[in-house]
Amino acid sequence: MIGLRLRCVMLFLVTASTITVFAQKKVITHESLWAMKRVGAPAISPNGKWVVYSVQDPSYDPKLVKTDLWIVATDKSVAPRKLTDSKASEAAYTWAPASDKIAFTSKKEDDEVSQVYILDIANGGEAQKITNLSSGASAPVFSPDGKKILFTSRVYAKAFEDSVFKKMDKAVKDRKYKARVYTSFPVRDFDQWIDEKQTHVYIQDAVPNAVPTNLFKHINIVNEQGFAFSGKPVFSPDGQTILIAATTESTTAAYREPANNIYAIDVKTGKEKLVIANNGNSYSEPALSADGTVIYFTNTIVNNGKLYNEGRLYKASYPAVQNIEKINIPDNPVVQYVPTPKGIYVVQDDSAKYKVLLVANDGKTWSQFTPNEAASFTNVAVSENGEAVVASYESAVAPPEIALLKNKQSQLLSEHNKAVLAALDYGTVEDFWFKSKQGKQIHNLLVKPANFDPNKKYPLFVLMHGGPASAFRHNYGYRWNYQLLASDKYVIVMTNYTGSTGFGEAFANSIQFDPFKTPAEEILQGAEEAIKKYSFIDANKQFAGGASYGGHMANWMGVTTTHFKCLISHAGLFNSESQWGSSDVIYGRELMNGGTPWMNTKTFKNQNPIRYAGNLKTPMLVTIGERDYRVPINNTLELWSALQRMKVPSKLLVFPDENHWILNAENSRFFYEQLHEWVQGYVK
Repeated sequence: MIGLRLRCVMLFLVTASTITVFAQKKVITHESLWAMKRVGAPAISPNGKWVVYSVQDPSYDPKLVKTDLWIVATDKSVAPRKLTDSKASEAAYTWAPASDKIAFTSKKEDDEVSQVYILDIANGGEAQKITNLSSGASAPVFSPDGKKILFTSRVYAKAFEDSVFKKMDKAVKDRKYKARVYTSFPVRDFDQWIDEKQTHVYIQDAVPNAVPTNLFKHINIVNEQGFAFSGKPVFSPDGQTILIAATTESTTAAYREPANNIYAIDVKTGKEKLVIANNGNSYSEPALSADGTVIYFTNTIVNNGKLYNEGRLYKASYPAVQNIEKINIPDNPVVQYVPTPKGIYVVQDDSAKYKVLLVANDGKTWSQFTPNEAASFTNVAVSENGEAVVASYESAVAPPEIALLKNKQSQLLSEHNKAVLAALDYGTVEDFWFKSKQGKQIHNLLVKPANFDPNKKYPLFVLMHGGPASAFRHNYGYRWNYQLLASDKYVIVMTNYTGSTGFGEAFANSIQFDPFKTPAEEILQGAEEAIKKYSFIDANKQFAGGASYGGHMANWMGVTTTHFKCLISHAGLFNSESQWGSSDVIYGRELMNGGTPWMNTKTFKNQNPIRYAGNLKTPMLVTIGERDYRVPINNTLELWSALQRMKVPSKLLVFPDENHWILNAENSRFFYEQLHEWVQGYVK
């Protein structure tokens, strides 16, 4: 008996020990990062009872990636459940006014292009295909009475009928030559060559096999060479008109900032009426109050010689646009807004977070609606009466989920990544500030590694953000994930240098004519301040890297300092003159540098990395997507040639199928592997 008891005790100890080992949290890997569900934006029912959202099941095999729609009750009386489960993915979901149906887009088995489907939530059954356009359908919106559906489609400029589009499309495909022909700028956009198509708005009855009407068929502005429609069409409360923001100046982008006007299009006649005309300003994102007597819109000053102008939120009477007033909110970017009877919900980029404000309907007072925590709230969706509010919630340690917002509190309605996150040991993320040598208050984020030991010394990864009109925030990313970059090996410091957004328009604009020098000084000071503040940083082992503008900064560091053991540059500018001539966006670069390259401005001469290529000494990992037209590959090749000419240890990764970002799962995994291997060779 004694022996049996001893064996039982020993078995218990072994089992308990084993449980402890299995329960120990793990360091994040690319596999665990990629396994996380991608939870999409919430769409709340008008009655405020239900939320529909998308969930993508990721995979390293693109053929296995799929996105389904889920539904959850706002009072949590019904747990999240799948609405759709098909091979095809669903997107662009929206509710009918009666809260009984949803419309969404999908490219199902028999579809050559995406179409609009409607699913009866109240009565169940299969989703019904509503549209059948050869050009496809996107962005559906129900009319206020729920009887019609509005959507967009990309068609050839004069193809107002589907039969005409088919003929024109066939003619294009049957061409024996493959030349692209242009007479104006731009010719490329991000990762695609601009084609002969435009985005048009259609309307049809919300039933299968209804005949759609192209609402742009009779408007005059569609015939202008510079016409381009942007944003999302908005119905008036009576359903008789739609509001759109559009420009007729898109072909002037080489030498000025194209401006939008706001138009109202009569649904019956198809005629347009100019509602708000640009007068040195660009007007976008129109919305109407529930009674149709107030119009809201964003107003951005353009062509005033400044590099950065924030869009301000305005209101005016409607349909007679009078008494135009600016909404009184902080001096930060308006990311989104939703007018309701209760007030205007506004998402702002503010001090490394996305916050939600509730603004009084008179536009004069506001209060913060979201809690003060290290997190970001975006994609706000609000019930018809303005009482039920949901949003996407995320932080630096948690990918987006759906949250209910109320009284400065948030409650998760979905937790699709709970099990994955519970198994991971994430390093904590904290804010710190310092006063720059120019007297500015500079914000920073610091990420500790997994399995953090305060008594150890960790190499310092100085991570630099893109933009520059962007910022490091308390949010979650997959392209440059803070936790995966830190792993259990490094401390990361991320400085929101001059030019960053969320710290006032003046701070963002002060990078003009000084694209690299001052931001680099602040980034280096950020590392210095972190080393003073945190004893666990090894000052002798520092490296830096970034993508896009962060890649530009890595290249600038490479030619101006030997401070770092090694550098990582993705999609980085190395020659600002050739970047001006080859990028899909050029006028902003002219504003940044004070003129064109042939004007020999001070900035072009003094802050162009290639002019200092003879100083290259720091080992550099260089990566680029071959389909990147924002920072085309020629800049990377110029950097690579200089590194090789200067005999600097370097490595080049070219991804033929990637654009400005590395998005393919296997490419992403290889990139992270190469980055960590590169860094370990210099700071192990």
